Amino acid sequence: MIFGIVSVWFDDPTRLTTGLGLVTAGIAFALQRVITAIAGYFVILRGKTFNVGDRIVMGGVRGDVIALSFMQTKIMEMGQPPPVNSDDPAMWVHSRQFTGRIVTVSNDKIFDEPIYNYTRHFPFLWEEIRLPIRYGDDRVAAETILLEAARRHAVNELDDRRRHELERRYSITIGDVAPKIYWRLTDNWLELAVRFLSPDHGTREIKDAMSREILARLDEAGLGIASATYEITSLPTLHVASPAP
Repeated sequence: MIFGIVSVWFDDPTRLTTGLGLVTAGIAFALQRVITAIAGYFVILRGKTFNVGDRIVMGGVRGDVIALSFMQTKIMEMGQPPPVNSDDPAMWVHSRQFTGRIVTVSNDKIFDEPIYNYTRHFPFLWEEIRLPIRYGDDRVAAETILLEAARRHAVNELDDRRRHELERRYSITIGDVAPKIYWRLTDNWLELAVRFLSPDHGTREIKDAMSREILARLDEAGLGIASATYEITSLPTLHVASPAP
């Protein structure tokens, strides 16, 4: 019936084919973003890029995936660490904790930029706490304080099954995950960086507990934190002369 009605206007099959081609091209052009978003959905599932519950960065949005549809991904937004807190969009939460906003991102972003996954196959993150120490202070004692705090609060070892599966899947060597201290010389102080492993969720609580313990033990040991501030220890004597009456 359709071909019979269309044949009233298009008695030449060539003209009919040309018309259908133009209509199809117009529809494809108008819906290209929709088609790309749907294609992105299948790429996400087939490539196992992420799933509901994963913590990702997509389209400039950091957070946990709470819904995944054919065209859109909904993310429970989280804050940004201080080193990247100036990035857009502006954040008022200075850590990886929820802001309360739910952000909707089109699935076509998977073709435009990298997708960062915090939790897929390896639900841990490497973290660091840096501490500047004056060159004249007891560096060994400061290193011991940092290392003991990291061992007490951070992850010290991985399950053998998880380690072997990760190494087999990606052909990489995880190595030792126990906390470790690194030194860096600067013009003003010695920077001690403790590198440790933490779960993908709850990192802020771990760093908060470590910071409190480190500061308390530094006070007990009489060690200070180096800074670029200046202290005025003395002033020259000032003579004030008043004019004669």
